[in-house]
Amino acid sequence: MSATTAPAGTRRPYLPALPRDRGRVSGVLLDALRLEPGSGVLRHLRAPADPYGDDLQLALYVCYELHYRSFRDVAGDWEWDPDLLRLRRDLERVFLTALRAEAPRHYDAAGALDDLLVEPIDVVGVSHHLRTEGTWPQLREYVAHRSVYHLKEADPHAWVIPRLEGRAKAALVAVEYDEFGAGRADRVHATLFADLMRGMGLDDRYGHYVDAAPASMLAVVNLMSLTGLHRSLRGALVGHFAAAEITTPPTARRMAQALQRLGAGPECVEFYTEHVEADAVHEQVMRHDVVEDLLAREPELEPDVVLGVDATVLLEDRYADDVLAAWRRGRPASRRHVSV
Repeated sequence: MSATTAPAGTRRPYLPALPRDRGRVSGVLLDALRLEPGSGVLRHLRAPADPYGDDLQLALYVCYELHYRSFRDVAGDWEWDPDLLRLRRDLERVFLTALRAEAPRHYDAAGALDDLLVEPIDVVGVSHHLRTEGTWPQLREYVAHRSVYHLKEADPHAWVIPRLEGRAKAALVAVEYDEFGAGRADRVHATLFADLMRGMGLDDRYGHYVDAAPASMLAVVNLMSLTGLHRSLRGALVGHFAAAEITTPPTARRMAQALQRLGAGPECVEFYTEHVEADAVHEQVMRHDVVEDLLAREPELEPDVVLGVDATVLLEDRYADDVLAAWRRGRPASRRHVSV
């Protein structure tokens, strides 16, 4: 077999189509990406004022996606186009300024991580609702939204690996090894999520449900990309990763129970049961081996670690509020004109 011949049964990576625009800035950006780089269309485009709005969050998501798989019929050179990078910088500044102002609730990393382990008894989140009273359409809608995150699960965190050293680096790589299936393609967590989607009758193609996802879900994903792509935010990326690993086991347990209550098959439940077991270990590794070692080496990064933890909670709570508010009104939580 030649070096350019793929093994039998393999296929080329799927590239999603460009999403629909959500305002002036995202519309101009999407139109520009249909042209060749260097057109100058983006040169004087300015970021929207609303840091959490649809227009800014979609534009930022599209800019970041050029560093992942990109989009069908978009020239590869757009990834490093100077005008696009300038626009991305402006979008990031608006988003990050808002996060720095609104997210921090803690003064130290230990306190921020401790609070993640204590769940208020009166809290009602999306997974609580789905476990006890959620409907099958609501469950499908939630999984479709989360696919924007989980079909690239662990990819953004890989960017921090060359920015760490010692025990923190080795431990984070160990967690990532599990996230990527411990060497087995069928056990990659993103693959398990795709299995879940197919079992629920959803389209498991990468990026398929971006148009359905509210801005609050895009913001959750954009936080990972923002902190992953900037070396200066490596502390925030580690804080985000630790927060995700610590909060996942109880949420995953409730999601597995929701699926079982509604009669889903084992191929749907496995993604969540895997996370109940794996992330219970990962939370200890992230906290004691990654965060503690990172801060022992670079104590000045503690405010950013706290930012990563607290921003994760802020954005996940904003998404949960959006979804539950729509469901309580008897409406879908997806953007209008998009069916799940």
